[in-house]
Amino acid sequence: MTILHVAGVGMTPFGRHSGETVRSLASAAALEAMQDAGCGPAMVDAVFFGNAGQGAMEGQHSIRGELALRDIPFRPVPIINAENACASASTAFYLAVAHVRAGLADVALAVGAEKMTGPDKARSAAIFQGSWDVHDVPRTTATLLALGEGVETPPEHRDTGPHSVFMDVYQGFTKFHMREFGTTVTQLATVSSKNHVHSVHNPRSHYRQAFSVDEVLAARMIAWPLTLPMCSPVSDGAAAAIICSEAALAKLSGGRAVQVRASVLAAGGRRRPEDYTLDSAHVLARKAYEEAAIGPGDVSLAEVHDATAFGEIQQAENLMLCGFGEGGPLAESGATRIGGRIPLNPSGGLESKGHPVGATGLGQIYELVLQLRGEAGRRQVEGARVGVAENGGGVMGVEAAATAITILSV
Repeated sequence: MTILHVAGVGMTPFGRHSGETVRSLASAAALEAMQDAGCGPAMVDAVFFGNAGQGAMEGQHSIRGELALRDIPFRPVPIINAENACASASTAFYLAVAHVRAGLADVALAVGAEKMTGPDKARSAAIFQGSWDVHDVPRTTATLLALGEGVETPPEHRDTGPHSVFMDVYQGFTKFHMREFGTTVTQLATVSSKNHVHSVHNPRSHYRQAFSVDEVLAARMIAWPLTLPMCSPVSDGAAAAIICSEAALAKLSGGRAVQVRASVLAAGGRRRPEDYTLDSAHVLARKAYEEAAIGPGDVSLAEVHDATAFGEIQQAENLMLCGFGEGGPLAESGATRIGGRIPLNPSGGLESKGHPVGATGLGQIYELVLQLRGEAGRRQVEGARVGVAENGGGVMGVEAAATAITILSV
C-alpha cells in the first residue's frame, strides 16, 4: 500500500470562544498545520472541511469550507465539505488520505471546525437533534431507553433537569453495560477522574481542573449514573492536518512527519443490542489493524470518543485493548493512565479537552501526532510508537451511525 504521512498538524484551544467564528477558528488551525509541515497554501492540492453544526447554528449550508477558508490564498483547488455528525473531522481526514492514496493529490489539507456556543442554547441543541433519524424519534427513543431495563435509576436522580438528549442515549448504553458486565459507577468515575487529571497538562484543553473519583461522584447528576464531569462539554474549536505522499514529503520542510498506517470509515446501526461483538467500531477496528499490519498489543496509546466516561470503556473493548466487559476493571487498575500499560485519552479526552463536534476527530489526530513525535510535554506517553484514534458520530440503531478509526506510527 502507498505510504502516506501526516506532515503537520494544528489546533486551536478548545473551549468557549465568544469572539471567534468558524472562519477564524478554521483559518487558525489550517495555517498552523501548514506552518508545522513547512507547507505554503500554494502547495496544497485539495482541502477537506469537516463541520456538523454551522447549518443549525447560523443557517450556513452547502459551501461552509469554501467560506471558512476563503482568507487563505489557495490555488483553485477542490474544497470538499464533510458533514458526518461527530465524525465529521475524521471523515475529512479519511477523504484526504483516500485522495492522496488515489494519486489525485500530493498534498491534502483536512480541517474540522465548530462554533457551538452562543446566546441561543436551543441552536446548539439542534446540532445533536439532527444526528439521528428525525422521522422516527419516538421508536428510536424507546429502543435506546429499553437498553437500560433492569438497572433502575435511584429515585432521587430521576429528575435532573434539562440536558442533551444524547446524554439519555448514553445513559441507556451505560445501563446496558452495567447489566451485562457488572460495570460500576466507581469505574465510570475513575475514567472521568483520570481524563480530567490528564487535561491539567494540556494547554489547549477546554477544562484543566483535576477531579478526584469522589469529586466526580459528588458532582451534579446529568443522567444517572453520569455526573457532569463524566460528560463532554459544549465547545468551540478547530483542528487540522496536512496529509502527503512519500514523494511530496521530501519537498516539505517540517521534518517531523508520522506515518498513516490505517484510515477506515464505516456506517453502523444494523445490529441487535445483544450482538455487541458486531458493533461497527469493533468490526472496523479489525479492519484497521489488518490494514496497518499490527495488532492491539502493538498500540502505545489511544484517543477514543468519550462523549461520556462510558464511551471510553466501550471503545477500549471495541478496539480490543481489553476483552468485552473488561473496560471498567481496566480503568480501575490504572492501566489507562499515563504511565500505565495502555494510556487512553492522554489529551483529557472529550470529557475534559472538549468536544467541538466537527473538529473532534482531528483534535484526536493532533494529540496522536504530538505524542508520536515526543512533543506532548508533561502528558507525554513514554516510548510512544503506535497511536489509534476512534471517533464516532450520530446514532443509528443501538450504535454510532458513523465510525472512523485512524492508526498512526513512527
